[in-house]
Parts: sequence; C-alpha cells; structure tokens
Amino acid sequence: MVRRLLLGMETMARHVAPPVLRIALALPFLRSGLTRWDGFLSVSPGTQFLFEDQFKLHVFGGEYALPAPDQLALATAIAEIGLPALLIAGLGTRFAALGLLVMTGVIQLVFPDGWANFHLYWAALAVGIIAIGPGAISIDHWIDTGVARSRWPGVR
Repeated sequence: MVRRLLLGMETMARHVAPPVLRIALALPFLRSGLTRWDGFLSVSPGTQFLFEDQFKLHVFGGEYALPAPDQLALATAIAEIGLPALLIAGLGTRFAALGLLVMTGVIQLVFPDGWANFHLYWAALAVGIIAIGPGAISIDHWIDTGVARSRWPGVR
C-alpha cells in the first residue's frame, strides 16, 4: 500500500513539477523585464541609467563599468521577456533555462550579495529544469511526441 501511494505521488509529481519549476523561474525575470520598457521596443530611461551608471561588475576585487551598456540593457530587456515566455510555454525549455542560468551568473557578478537570497534559488531552478526537461505539459513535449509519431524515414 505504501509503495502504491509513493508511486501515485511520483506519477503526479512528474506531471506537476516541471511546469511549476518553469513558472517559478520565469516569474521574477518576467516581472523585472516588464519594468525595462517604455513603450514598444523602447528601453526605459531608468533601465538605461541603471546599465550606464549604477550597475558595476564586481570581479577580481574591483568594480568595473559594464561593457556596451546600451546594448546590454536592450539585450537584457529582450531576454527578461522572451526567455520567461518560452519557459512558461515550455518551448525550447532547456535552452531558455540555460539562458536564465547564464543571466543569473551575470547578475551575481553585478550583485554579489544576492547569492543566498535569490541567485542560488534561480540557479537551482534552472539546473533542475535543464536536468528534468519540460515535462508532459509543454509545447516541447507535444512537438516531441508529434515527431515521434510521424512517418518520416529515420524518425522514431
């Protein structure tokens, strides 16, 4: 009876855990991304100010200005909207999680004191998503099962 209960819990968790992990990782980045814009494809002046004057890389015991701050602000604003959207949909899931893992690493270099409060959890979620994949409730899964069922030569 205990084994049946554990098997039932595992089966349910296999379906529920991946989308919950994807949403948990996506939300803080999406919320941040929504603050970066001032109209369609226009990065807000506040974001530009942060990347040009406030954000500094903390490496090798020193503080350094970000390289190409305007381009980095635009790339960050796009990534903070696009990657979470992909995660929530479960499309390109592992690549989106890898992108957010890299962003978390860069954020750690800018805010070194955030590791224990935020960055460790974001990194753990990203690594977990990369490890277990998108799950059954995802576009990736639907694409994978559709390709597997196709009659294309060489595809199983």
